[in-house]
Amino acid sequence: MTRLRPLIACEHCASIFRRHDLAPGEVANCGRCGTTLWRYSGLTLGSWLALAITTAIVFMIANAYPVAKMQVQGMEQQASLLDALTVTWDQGHWVVALMTGAAGFALPMVQLLLLMWVLYPLSRGRLPPAFRLAMRLLGLLRPWCMVPVFMLGVLVAVVKLSGMASVQPGFGLAGFALLTILLTILGRLSPHALWRYAEDTGVVRAHVPEERQGEILTGCHVCGQVQSVPLDHPESAHHCQRCNAVLHLRKPDHLSRTWALLIAAAVFYIPANVLPVMSISSLLGDSAHTILGGVIELWQMGSWDLATIVFVASVMVPLTKLISLAVLALFIQFGSTTNLRQRTRLYTMVEFIGQWSMLDVFVVILLAALANFHGLMEISAAPGAAAFGSVVILTMLAAMSFDPRRGWDIEAAGTQIAARAPVSTVEHAPPSVDTDMDGRGVR
Repeated sequence: MTRLRPLIACEHCASIFRRHDLAPGEVANCGRCGTTLWRYSGLTLGSWLALAITTAIVFMIANAYPVAKMQVQGMEQQASLLDALTVTWDQGHWVVALMTGAAGFALPMVQLLLLMWVLYPLSRGRLPPAFRLAMRLLGLLRPWCMVPVFMLGVLVAVVKLSGMASVQPGFGLAGFALLTILLTILGRLSPHALWRYAEDTGVVRAHVPEERQGEILTGCHVCGQVQSVPLDHPESAHHCQRCNAVLHLRKPDHLSRTWALLIAAAVFYIPANVLPVMSISSLLGDSAHTILGGVIELWQMGSWDLATIVFVASVMVPLTKLISLAVLALFIQFGSTTNLRQRTRLYTMVEFIGQWSMLDVFVVILLAALANFHGLMEISAAPGAAAFGSVVILTMLAAMSFDPRRGWDIEAAGTQIAARAPVSTVEHAPPSVDTDMDGRGVR
């Protein structure tokens, strides 16, 4: 008897498909909303483990050496990421130090440790200790690791300071450049992909549910396993049969949570742009700089490319997220089924750009660490930096709280429960480069 392949649920429209092997460069898309379900990946578990170990080594090197060195009138100052965090904390801006320290150092380090903890036993055909807990933590940490944003922040800080004094890139900058590349590749390996690797190696049993009368199939948001939920109590909490996570057919109270977080983010957005994000004290006097002031300064220095990047990341991206999520929430609130595919793409874009708004906050802490010459020139974070970091966090939480499947529910039958697509239907995209934005690669 032919063994049935495991099922996979589209996280954006709730359609159910049967997973199968893909050829090199092939990608499987949802036939309903167009979301990428999984892509071909030629890397074995051993290859992923080697990549994770290499990334961890580069991570230690990048944080052990200064990213830049600044010289002013015979005085020299150099700083690593940890130096920048220490200076910001000592200046009394502990909220900014905690935000940037978590996103740029602590959470990426924990993520790498968890990946190695999971990959080593799996590559040898064994189930890792505390596997379910490790996978849940990986899923929680994944959106909050912002090393690439910090890398771009270093470049912006170096250009800004080059107009004041002699600035030289440090060895740590090369380390962070390599670390950014490695983490981008490693980002293809999501928790859902790791669960599928565990299924394929046989250390975790692949459960193929049957949809019985009075039940509906849904996917676990933690491990991705598709299982049935009673239709008579679809909104009540159930537990995943595999990872024991709380299983909801849809995110509970998603609209009220999304609106609450959006309103809070909009409130913080005003002081984030009006209040200064950093203050400069020098022999020429004291001055304060807002986000737009920093953009204008870069433009006047001739760095139009970086000025454009900072303007887009720090001004346009937060505003775009606020407006986009508000529009998506209004569409669902008023029961609209217009342009569902385009709305799904918009939501995917909002998820992707979420963390890049933290750019200016990283720039501020680096400037504070490098331009730290007592009695000559000092730069410190200002209240606007904490407000801006709060906007980034709140908009990311709002995007996580929003449930795009609700729009497809309305289209399905005018009810709150979406009709599922045939399990045998999968739309194939043309062969492409082996990338995995959603981390859904298989063997």
